[in-house]
Amino acid sequence: MKATNSPVYRIAVSLLVFCPMVLSLSVLVQPVTAGNVIENFPAGSGPSGLAFDGANIWVANGAGTVTKLRATDGVILDTIPLGVTLHSATFDGENVWVSYGSGHEVAKIRASDDTVLGTFGVGFGPKRLVFDGTNIWVANYASNTVTKLRASDGAHLQDVGVGEGPWGIAFDGRNIWVTNTADNTVTKFRARDGAPRGTFNVGRYPVDVIFDGSKMWVANYNDDSVTILRVGDGSLLTDLETASTPIAFAFDGLQMWLAHATDGSVTIHRDRDGVRLQTLTVQDGPQDVLYDGTSIWVSNFDSNTVSKITHTAH
Repeated sequence: MKATNSPVYRIAVSLLVFCPMVLSLSVLVQPVTAGNVIENFPAGSGPSGLAFDGANIWVANGAGTVTKLRATDGVILDTIPLGVTLHSATFDGENVWVSYGSGHEVAKIRASDDTVLGTFGVGFGPKRLVFDGTNIWVANYASNTVTKLRASDGAHLQDVGVGEGPWGIAFDGRNIWVTNTADNTVTKFRARDGAPRGTFNVGRYPVDVIFDGSKMWVANYNDDSVTILRVGDGSLLTDLETASTPIAFAFDGLQMWLAHATDGSVTIHRDRDGVRLQTLTVQDGPQDVLYDGTSIWVSNFDSNTVSKITHTAH
């Protein structure tokens, strides 16, 4: 890894306790920057994964809590202790699922009342998760597998072998795509039954993958690049140079937003050809990025904050 605060090695986090009342008053509004307003809200210690339930933002924190913020104004509504290092989150329409990044479980939380409904075994070192409309898929970094759980009850349905060090995961409507960090590939397999559909070479240390409706975008952390693949056959469409340590994507329907872990930035790329349109500064240590239908949210691991970017003009 080229930086000491790489997502693989940043395990130690400082344990900070915040008062919700103080947090709600601590928002920093940055100036409008070329059509964007950036607000920064305190979250838990070491914010990492993000999920959106239609009204609220859920933040999986490295220190073992989940923070629930109201999307309209960033007010903290709840802090849910889970007790171990957390990595990523996703929403299944009713529940939020969170991966225990240093263990071998995921937690299921009912979004309506924040009740923890249970924990479910997966492989070791679970990273990112995705919901396919029926099931939850979990990339298990240390087991070189992807686990399929039934979303309704957490039943363990399948483990699919992939490449080495799986991290990012996406669903294209039929297939699951997984980034394999240690062998610089992306694996594609059929969601229905896990049947293989191909393995494709990308850049060094691919950590995230996202579907834009026709293409798969892959963030290559160690060579500061993005690989774009055709969804049908995985063929290479283009490789793009980008800012340092790209780590997570969000797509707003027109543009791709890419968070960069070590320089506190988010770059905006035109979807049709990947051209970089703008670079925005958020706070230190971005780990995840999410689009809520109106704004872009970024988790800032080293700043214990989330940034909300309201894009006022395309």
